[in-house]
Amino acid sequence: MPKIDLARVPERKGTGYPAPFDRPSRDRIRQRIGDAGGLTGFGVNLTRLPPGNWSSQRHWHSHDDEFVFVLEGEVTLIEDAGETVLRAGACAAFPKNSGDGHHLVNRSDRDAVYLEIGGRVAEDVTICSDIDMMSTNADGRFVHKDGTPYPERA
Repeated sequence: MPKIDLARVPERKGTGYPAPFDRPSRDRIRQRIGDAGGLTGFGVNLTRLPPGNWSSQRHWHSHDDEFVFVLEGEVTLIEDAGETVLRAGACAAFPKNSGDGHHLVNRSDRDAVYLEIGGRVAEDVTICSDIDMMSTNADGRFVHKDGTPYPERA
């Protein structure tokens, strides 16, 4: 397995969400290290979440399991059942098709860094719990839950 040079992996700031849903995650920085290593069966992201930012909109996946491991700092995991603080060394697993939306919020005063690991099933649909939005792995477009597309980003 070739070593991945993190300094050479592009950083992607923010999300592809349509406005105004992109605002809570606007400063999130993600590096697709699984892609950099040539992985195709699952994805691995190294994510830096500044204070005040969300990892994503609260969501769940129809066909993809998801796993998070906190490397540095502290985040608050928000799910249907409530909130749990995760600090460096903690992890959380999100089984596919649970219907239990989740996301991470950085309420601390310093950056949090964590690994996200998840599937790449083409049929997967990401459903947002609190807003009228979903997306498929097949095309990555964000649409209303009735399938109506959001306007394309400029």
